[in-house]
Amino acid sequence: MESKTTNLHASSVSIYFITLALFLSFAPPTIFCAPFHLIKRENIFPEFIKWHVYIINGLNNKNLITHCKSKEDNMGIQNISPGSNINWSFRTDFFHSTLFWCHLSKDNNNNASSSSASIEVFWYDARLFNKCDWKNCVWTAKDDGIYLKDLRVNTEELHYRWDD
Repeated sequence: MESKTTNLHASSVSIYFITLALFLSFAPPTIFCAPFHLIKRENIFPEFIKWHVYIINGLNNKNLITHCKSKEDNMGIQNISPGSNINWSFRTDFFHSTLFWCHLSKDNNNNASSSSASIEVFWYDARLFNKCDWKNCVWTAKDDGIYLKDLRVNTEELHYRWDD
């Protein structure tokens, strides 16, 4: 009888370690690179989070023309007046390949020479997630370039310059 109990105990320990090994092999990279205070269910699995991207027109007296899209979604061409914004919401895919990009241009009232920029506004990266406070990615187009707001410290960082 004692050998059956020993075999049963060894079997349950083996199952535990196999389960742990499988979990760690499929765990997203976020679990290993995020600080411990950020490890929560929604941070380990960002596909459960409803993300929001905002594109704000911070240009001085110029409209901002945007065309934002992903492989699955197309927001269409938008004409944003100064001080206004566009935004959309989504959930990332399970394979962490969700990517949104935008083509932005300053509206120069039909002049041929307009400044523009093609930028990525959402991609799978723990550093981006932290700046977006794991929910809201806020981009602002200004006269000198496009800024991402770091919501944790309430500052804006220049990420892209206009192509003249």
